[in-house]
Amino acid sequence: MSSETTGASYAAAGVDIEAGDRAVELMKEWVKKTKRPEVLGGLGGFAGLFDASALKRYERPLLASATDGVGTKVDLARKMGVYDTIGHDLVGMVVDDLVVCGAEPLFMTDYICVGKVHPERVAAIVKGIAEGCVLAGCALVGGETAEHPGLLGPDDFDVAGAGTGVVEYDQLLGADRIREGDAVIAMASSGLHSNGYSLVRHVVFDRAKMTLDQHVEEFGRTLGEELLEPTKIYSLDCLALTRTAEVHGFSHITGGGLANNLARVIPDHLHATVDRSTWTPGAVFDLVGTAGNVERLELEKTLNMGVGMMAIVPEVSVDVALQTLADRGVDAWVAGEILARGDHRDGAELTGDYSK
Repeated sequence: MSSETTGASYAAAGVDIEAGDRAVELMKEWVKKTKRPEVLGGLGGFAGLFDASALKRYERPLLASATDGVGTKVDLARKMGVYDTIGHDLVGMVVDDLVVCGAEPLFMTDYICVGKVHPERVAAIVKGIAEGCVLAGCALVGGETAEHPGLLGPDDFDVAGAGTGVVEYDQLLGADRIREGDAVIAMASSGLHSNGYSLVRHVVFDRAKMTLDQHVEEFGRTLGEELLEPTKIYSLDCLALTRTAEVHGFSHITGGGLANNLARVIPDHLHATVDRSTWTPGAVFDLVGTAGNVERLELEKTLNMGVGMMAIVPEVSVDVALQTLADRGVDAWVAGEILARGDHRDGAELTGDYSK
């Protein structure tokens, strides 16, 4: 019988429902590890359920929401065949946006788009997301895996996520709390995190002609292993900081770089200065800059340069803030201060030269 007379089917169009069901079964054990007491039901329903009565302990609860992806870092995961770390990046990008306003991340949902469902591969991606949620203290209450044959290649995929958090109204952090004389505390990144990979990939592959399996002495591992280093998740560290010290604001250093992200939380009448000499960016930032002949300002507006999160605290809280972060294993230091805006046109700037 010719294909023209054979009845069409979803499977013939490239969508494998049974593979999708198998992927759900494989991921269930990982999702269970993220369950908070407020989560009702399990994986497989049409919607995730979260018991909002838990918010009754708040006087005036504000819900915060954020959504993000991990950009072209997924291409490196695909090329390396490593799928269980990219989820850490996704969670970090979402929950650490939530915590900037002081919100505790409550739950996340994910969206995984693939050209072809490989159940074990999808389960590995969800495993990474679940592990990230555990590190962030939030639940993974549901998600969607979509198969897009003809639009994506059989090994192509992308991930996105959305999260919800809660903060008490009178504890909301933001520009209105920040004062002249406040200190800016930097928290070290684990590497590139999940921003600027279009530039990084262009430099290392197109210009430097490097390969993912190439050992790089400065990294002590292969290029691929360095580039896939998961994003550090700061949410629980930041929340701990708000309990032990007076905190006026946070800034999550993502796309746009350190100065631009810090400026987003600085009020119009103030200005933040960050002294480059207080830290040494990791070797990966030097490699990208050198191999691509990338100007420093271009690097700084694209990459985090070794700082993944910043906290703004009054001077009297600096010591306890640094001690809290040290006790939690977070490498942190005083990197700058808040000044009157004066003649400064921008909300934040980097000064000096990086420490060698």
